[in-house]
Amino acid sequence: MPELPEVETIRRVIEPQIQGRRIVKVEAVRPEVIAHPDAGTFCERLTGQAVLGMARRGKFLIFLLENDSRLILHLRMTGCLLLTPAGYPEKKYTHAVFHLDNGDALRFSDMRRFGRFWLLQEGEADIDSGINRLGPEPFDGGLTASYLQQHFGKRKKAIKECLMEQDVVAGIGNIYSDEILFACAIHPARPASSLGAREWERLAAAIPERLAYFIEKNNMTPQEYLQSGGQDYRNTPFLQAYGRKGEACPRCGDTLCRLSIGGRSSIYCPSCQRDEKGDGRTETL
Repeated sequence: MPELPEVETIRRVIEPQIQGRRIVKVEAVRPEVIAHPDAGTFCERLTGQAVLGMARRGKFLIFLLENDSRLILHLRMTGCLLLTPAGYPEKKYTHAVFHLDNGDALRFSDMRRFGRFWLLQEGEADIDSGINRLGPEPFDGGLTASYLQQHFGKRKKAIKECLMEQDVVAGIGNIYSDEILFACAIHPARPASSLGAREWERLAAAIPERLAYFIEKNNMTPQEYLQSGGQDYRNTPFLQAYGRKGEACPRCGDTLCRLSIGGRSSIYCPSCQRDEKGDGRTETL
C-alpha cells in the first residue's frame, strides 16, 4: 500500500507535468471508484478545469483546480496514478482517465478497486473522505515526544498499531512503522504504555527523519516513474526491516523475525528490539 513517501513521490513527479494543464475529458470506466459526487456529475464538473497544482495530506493526494474546487484521491492498497503520453498502452485495471489538453492522460488503475476519488466544490464541507480527521503531518513541529506520549502513553495497545493511527500521526503505515521502530530499537509488540521518556524522544526524532530519508531515496525522473508503471519505488533496497524476514540484521547480524500484530506482518530484530522496556540506547541509522 502506498504510504507517505510513495504518495509524496507521486506528487513530486506528476505535479510539474500537469500544472497549468486543462482537463478536456474524463472517463469513469468503473464508476464505483468515484465516491463523491455521482460519476456523471464528477466527469461533467471536471471537464474544462485547469489544474493549478497538487498537495499531499497524509496518504491523500489533492488536486487544486482553477474554480477553487478540490479533487481528492486516496490510493488505498493497490491504487496507481500514471501520466501517459498519447497512444501509451493502457494499464490493466484502469478505472478512471483524465485527458489533458496537451494529449497526455492521467490514468488511475487499481487491481483491488479500493481507491477512491472525491470532488469538492468551493466551500463544500468534506464529510466523506476522512481527510479532516487526520492528525498532524510527521514533519509538523508539533509532533514532539510529549505529543506522542500524551496520545499513546497510557495505552496497552502495541506501539506498532499506535503509530499507524492516522488521527494521531498522518501517513505512517505498515512499512514505515517497521522502519521507524527498527531505527529506535523498540519491539513492535511493546505496549505503548511501557515506553520510557527517552524512547518517546527517539520516536519523535525518528518519525520525520526516516520518512524524509525514504522520500529522498525515492527520487526519480518522470521517465523513470513512467517506465516503472508507477509502482517500482527506488527506496525499497534501503529498507532495513520491512520485507526482510530471515535476513541478517544490518545492525547486529542476528536474524530478522516476523510476527503478526493486529493482523499485519511486522519484521523486527529479536536482539536489537527486545520485548521489554528499553535501556535508553539511541540506534537510529
